[in-house]
Amino acid sequence: MPVLNDAGLPIRSLKALAVAEAACTRCPLYKFATQAVPGEGRAHSRLMLVGEQPGDKEDLAGKPFVGPAGRILDQALADAGIARSDTFVTNAVKHFKFEERGKRRLHKRPNAYEIERCKWWLDQERAIVKPAAIVALGASAGRSLFGRIVTIAKMRGQALQLADGTAAFVTIHPSWLLRIEDEADKKREYRAFVDDLRQAAKVLAAQAA
Repeated sequence: MPVLNDAGLPIRSLKALAVAEAACTRCPLYKFATQAVPGEGRAHSRLMLVGEQPGDKEDLAGKPFVGPAGRILDQALADAGIARSDTFVTNAVKHFKFEERGKRRLHKRPNAYEIERCKWWLDQERAIVKPAAIVALGASAGRSLFGRIVTIAKMRGQALQLADGTAAFVTIHPSWLLRIEDEADKKREYRAFVDDLRQAAKVLAAQAA
């Protein structure tokens, strides 16, 4: 069911959709976050990247993947031969969920209810962008896209399909790389992440051939 604007007409642009998302009260997270963070990118990008939720930096900026995890994603996309400007980047949940620890706001994983309530917006983004392939960055993104609990270790490395036939891939969220302390392990896992992105790029190239 399409989102309707104030005039009762379907929303058909990302700009109009962002305005509608800013007024979202579908779950309680809007009460605590600074703002909704809409997806960002070209209107008809062939590749969509879906993360979990905005982080602290994204919540303040109102833009997805602009913090430390975003910098890793940018580098990984470049190493995979994908221009971020050719992608549409968004999150399964549009508001930052956190717990306060002193003056810091620490990320808190969204629950199944919050993911399901926000799937409405992700579906609208998909309807407007119409990507040929989608990469789920992390388990929460995978749950939103597939409508069920996903296990990254089992689904990673496979070319999957969503219910509507869209090519889909499941990989780690780049923030996980930030938590790896051993440098050798971090480099190995980073290379695997780049390989996952390359696999999506190969599928897009094959479709365009």
